Amino acid sequence: MRRIQSRINTQSSEYQENIKANESRLAEFHRRQEAARYTRPQRDLDRLARQEKMLPRQRLEMLLDPGTPFLELSTLAAGELYDGDAPSAGCITGIGIVAGREVVIHANDSTVKGGAWFPMTIKKIVRAMDIAIENRLPVIHLCDSAGGFLPLQSELFGDKYYAGRIFRNQAILSKMGVKQLALVFGHCTAGGAYVPAMSDYSVIVRGTGAVFLGGPPLVKAATGEEVTVEELGGADMHTSVSGTCDYPAETEEEAIAIGREIVAQWSKPQKWDAQQQAPEAPYYDPKELYGIIPANIKTQFDMMEVIARIVDGSRFHEYQPNYGKTIICGYAHIWGYKVGIVANNGILFNDSSKKASHFIQLCNQNKTPLVFLQNITGYMVGKAYEREGITKDGAKMIMAQAGSEVPKFTVMTNGSYGAGNYGMCGRAYDARFLFSWPNSEISVMGAEQAAKTLTTIKTNQLKREGKELDTAEQKRIEQEIIEDYHHKSSAYYTSSLIWDDGILDPADTRNALGMAIAASLNAPIGHPHYGVFRV
Repeated sequence: MRRIQSRINTQSSEYQENIKANESRLAEFHRRQEAARYTRPQRDLDRLARQEKMLPRQRLEMLLDPGTPFLELSTLAAGELYDGDAPSAGCITGIGIVAGREVVIHANDSTVKGGAWFPMTIKKIVRAMDIAIENRLPVIHLCDSAGGFLPLQSELFGDKYYAGRIFRNQAILSKMGVKQLALVFGHCTAGGAYVPAMSDYSVIVRGTGAVFLGGPPLVKAATGEEVTVEELGGADMHTSVSGTCDYPAETEEEAIAIGREIVAQWSKPQKWDAQQQAPEAPYYDPKELYGIIPANIKTQFDMMEVIARIVDGSRFHEYQPNYGKTIICGYAHIWGYKVGIVANNGILFNDSSKKASHFIQLCNQNKTPLVFLQNITGYMVGKAYEREGITKDGAKMIMAQAGSEVPKFTVMTNGSYGAGNYGMCGRAYDARFLFSWPNSEISVMGAEQAAKTLTTIKTNQLKREGKELDTAEQKRIEQEIIEDYHHKSSAYYTSSLIWDDGILDPADTRNALGMAIAASLNAPIGHPHYGVFRV
């Protein structure tokens, strides 16, 4: 493959302005991420110290193989919800290496409301379990939870993707033969009791670990029976009487050591034979992305420059370089794994839509994973384009992408608007992993277009009533809509709702994709087949 020839002038004023803007964005991102991970009320830290319990990230560090990476997911989940009382949605999820095996890890964070499950906690855990199912990855649960957050019980119990989905996913993993281990460090109450009960293996810590559907106060209220925590669901009872748990441990350190011994007995999966070569660092420094990403989201930039700072050796084989130039398609390697890249370089026209559709089919034929780099304002609209069949050609791209059998990975690098989000493998289209950059935005259309559209509708409505909207009021309405749109389309808002698997520092994109691709190879790939393409 040929090395991409960068045309970026790192001395230009535009490049320097972009760096300044992105350094400010990254400072805010890292501040938020650090707070979500570590900032907790002192009373909660003191409570864990009194109980002689480790912090969840200390447990995680002890569990993982030394010196191995951890791909944390959705760190900023719930960041703009619940008045900030559920940082990181009260749990940690991600992919790491334990005893040489790739695993999904789900860890309750008892520094957040005693590890209680908020609605977004459940969504985050369900997403982690979905990732385990999609990629055939074993799961390790680090259990320390007070159960559902009762003030919000109507948002976490009855529906399809609420708490019951966690245990449904555990059952599906077991049906698939995918291993699960639970390490019980604290109380597992109500629904949380099913996590260790539905795992293949469980370890419980004496004195602090407990598993019960209803704790002593509930048992007292329901039956009048007075019982201690240890009698009801402690380590000795469950490992010698009920058989609900398998191994008792005297300390958290011992529980983790036993857990690592258990994982070491698991067979390693046979990964599918993806095309690979020796990894090679990008020729161009990934941190140069800070000078390439524009300060203004409306400013166009060349996605080829982004590709050059993500892929091995900055080498890329471009497919149909002279056709449909508003989209870039081609082959590259990321950490040695061959991938097909589909990247926006402008609006999607008929030719670029057809080009992408054909390339996606080729990647499925070759069993080459797909990476989508989104910066899209949508498909072209207008009389001439409709007559050329833009809706039909856009549908072809969506059909090819949605019907893909190969693993798909999406990165929101800038804007993602309208149906372009669909064709480029947005959240609804089963990307194995989807990440955002701090500058990215997603909405049905741009803020200014939405403001003008809604203001026009309001004006016409008033005209029918014999009234008029004065200029000052029109500007006020437009400004309110624009501000609301920018807030609710921002990466922080959408990541808070878990519309992605986390926000990335752009310079870390290559590493995150490398881990995600490696994880995806644990699941088999089906033979390419599609529905009906309207030709």
